[in-house]
Amino acid sequence: MRRKLRPALLPQRHGLDPARLRLPAQGPWETIRDHLVARLPRVAPERIDRMLVEGRVHDLTGPIAPDAPFAPGTSVWFHRDLPDEASVPFEIEVVHRDDAILVVDKPHFLATIPRGSHVVETALVRLRQRLGLPELSPAHRLDRVTAGLVMFVVDPRLRGRYQTMFRDRLVHKEYEAIAPHDPALVLPRVVRSRIVKVKGVITAQEVPGPPNAETLVELVEHRDGWGRYRLTPATGRTHQLRLHLAGLGVPIRHDDFYPVLREKPLDDFTNPLQLLAKVLAFTDPVTGERRRFESGLRLEF
Repeated sequence: MRRKLRPALLPQRHGLDPARLRLPAQGPWETIRDHLVARLPRVAPERIDRMLVEGRVHDLTGPIAPDAPFAPGTSVWFHRDLPDEASVPFEIEVVHRDDAILVVDKPHFLATIPRGSHVVETALVRLRQRLGLPELSPAHRLDRVTAGLVMFVVDPRLRGRYQTMFRDRLVHKEYEAIAPHDPALVLPRVVRSRIVKVKGVITAQEVPGPPNAETLVELVEHRDGWGRYRLTPATGRTHQLRLHLAGLGVPIRHDDFYPVLREKPLDDFTNPLQLLAKVLAFTDPVTGERRRFESGLRLEF
């Protein structure tokens, strides 16, 4: 496997690799600084100047000078400024660890990987720092508001094999959800629909057309007007399980998106969505061993 080029003496910061910016093959800029100002319009020019003076922008040989000439086709590395983040007050529990993979129970409200407003307060960054695994990478993702099993790859040489397993839907997944109990709802049943997620829109939608999402919905038990449901998705569309239960008239407890969108501050850790990634089962693509992992977390029932 080809290893990614890394700049000299620019290690991870807070468990995060530096950002890499590849310079175009040609352009009107006289210096790398001029290109960075044009390329990063959201960063004040004064901030870029300060980063260069402090030696925080590197190429493969080390820090570049503030007046370094534009170098077509080369790359520079730097650490992005971190957003202000509220600390997620829940711990990650390790379910399984060996030389190849790491399986954990991710708590509600913790994103799987850095994205947008969530960078340090993510499962990947926490685990890299806590376990001393700087090359740890996710095999798949789980929504920030969903709790449960997430698998990471420890050995970077095996990353593609495990990620491909998830991409090709070779992993059996079971989820658990708490939602209202409707005695008139006939279960078990397979729900199929077409789900579309438009970039920039926070929610997904079910629309007419050929189905691209499928979920087996089963009622495990019920009491006091609430049901515990087992959800077995055959596909992995955005918010698929939440949309399918809401479409059946039994939206998941504490769902702030479906059927009605309600704004919730990112630092409000009350009333977690009652959805849990309960089971991961697969044939290991490296050893051929049959593996099955089950979450130790529990929902409110």
